[in-house]
Amino acid sequence: MSYDLGKAVGFKPKDQPVSWTRKDIITYALGVGAKHDELSLVYELDKSWGPLPTYPVVLALKGDDQDLNSNRVVHATQSIEILKDLPVASGSGWKLSRRVVGVHENKSGIIIDNESILLDSHGVPYAKLYSSAFYLGSKANGDKFSKAIAAPPQAKPVPKDRKPDWVVRDKTTPEQALIYRLSGDYNPLHIDPELGKVMGFGGVILHGLSSYGFAARGLIQVIANGDSRAMTVFGARFTSPVKPGDELETSAWEVGLGPNGTSEITFITKNLTSGKPALGNGVAFIKKAEKSKL
Repeated sequence: MSYDLGKAVGFKPKDQPVSWTRKDIITYALGVGAKHDELSLVYELDKSWGPLPTYPVVLALKGDDQDLNSNRVVHATQSIEILKDLPVASGSGWKLSRRVVGVHENKSGIIIDNESILLDSHGVPYAKLYSSAFYLGSKANGDKFSKAIAAPPQAKPVPKDRKPDWVVRDKTTPEQALIYRLSGDYNPLHIDPELGKVMGFGGVILHGLSSYGFAARGLIQVIANGDSRAMTVFGARFTSPVKPGDELETSAWEVGLGPNGTSEITFITKNLTSGKPALGNGVAFIKKAEKSKL
């Protein structure tokens, strides 16, 4: 039996209700490594306190549930475009409006690209998210196929002729996955060592979206002097696992001008502990603070 994969592109599932509280905003910041001196991320009375712009990436798993959810979705890529500053608490009536925007089949499996628009109770869009999931070993027709109707901004190549404009290092903690899972991703792979061994990882691995948040937070610190509102786009591909306790290094290059006074950034994140890249194809649009370069 053959399948027309193209018919899946454009499919719109039901809107997904979502919500968050001030506690969720702080919990997420801690899950992506916020430190004691980053009060603008962790202290609700700080004059600059507000959400990291990447917070909405957790909402597809969290939904509007404040309890445990064992959803086991694993992402291959993730990007977010901030359309409007996110409030510190949602209130009621927020939702993700979703559609399938791409389907790709190759000899290794099937990739499905999804678009989600974060809308408030009045239908005002606050963020546009793209994610892709790779279903290893899955087959529809066994032939190479690709169709897409929308996609996020794509990263430019890393410049080979110059050193990075910014480099930021940060070390995860052995408890990092225990904290990040409280943002809504309760996949047991991130807490159960025996499951991690059975699946070939040698133990617990950190959520890819935690490493993603580490990189975003680090670039905001070194490029925008900690101003979370300066980042309008952030995206990357997950390339290899990170274990809680590993040290990460993000190298970033300014490669052009972005919209509304931002700079276009290409970045990679390397796991210094394993020596392997953790995030690749990194792209960000960030408004630079003065004297933000090395």
